[in-house]
Order: sequence, then structure tokens, then C-alpha cells
Amino acid sequence: MEKTRDRIGEDTGRRDSSKTSGPEGRIKIQPKQAKTRFVVHEHHARHLHWDLRLEIEGVLKSWAVPKGPPTEPGVRRLAVQTEDHPLDYIDFEGVIPERQYGAGTVKVWDTGPFELLGQDGRELKFHLQGRRLRGTYYLLHFKEKNWLFFKGKKLEGER
Repeated sequence: MEKTRDRIGEDTGRRDSSKTSGPEGRIKIQPKQAKTRFVVHEHHARHLHWDLRLEIEGVLKSWAVPKGPPTEPGVRRLAVQTEDHPLDYIDFEGVIPERQYGAGTVKVWDTGPFELLGQDGRELKFHLQGRRLRGTYYLLHFKEKNWLFFKGKKLEGER
């Protein structure tokens, strides 16, 4: 993954803040003891897709998931890595006006705490605790910006 601070400005620089209600994009450093969070936005842009965002290193690492997040083990989805987003986006819902980057309606589809269980250059393993997405998930990098997103098998006692 590229350096966080190098990629953060790409998204906010593409939008005219006088025309969109999107967050301004300030980077917030969370205290170490604070729980990290995730959000999945349902994004009705040119093509309906879902945006997976994980709070890592003070920003939201982001992937577009064209067919929706996997809710059951064995379902694999393409996840295309996009630019990092500021933490302000974690609660964002609204309409991004036409002719602005990402134009369309954005709704929070799921959100909650998450725990990063492991990370190297090609794999992220994490535990989500949302309303819809619960359990251990993986993102495996396989080509350029393309990742494979899937849910791990349920462990005994897991909901």
C-alpha cells in the first residue's frame, strides 16, 4: 500500500467544496486506546457499488466493491483500491452533485468497530463488528489495484 499521507488529498482535491456537502478532509490522529472503525457506504454513482473503508494509520483505507460486500463465507468479491479518505467520511451520508468526483447518493450501509488482525503488502486480515458484516474478513491483493474480498469461515461460538 502507498504511504497514507501521500494519497489522502486525491479525493478531496477533485471536488469543489463550495458545491458538495462532503467532509473537508482533515486528518485526525486517534488516541491509541480508541477503537478503530469501519464503514461500508452504498454509493449510487454512475454504477451502483459499495465502498469499504477501514480506519488504518489515521485515514480510511478504501476499496470499491462493485457487487456488494460478502456476507457469507465462500463468497468472493472484487474490491478495487481507491484513494484514502479522511476520517470525516466515516459518518458521511448525502448527495454529491453532478459533475463532481463521485457524484451520486451515498448512504451508510454498515458501520462499527473493527480490529486489524494482520497486515503485510499483499494481505489484510481483520474482524468486523457491524450490524450486517460480522466476523473475520480478508483482502488479498492480486493485481494492480485489484483485491479479493471475502469472509473467513465461522469459528465455533461466533455469530
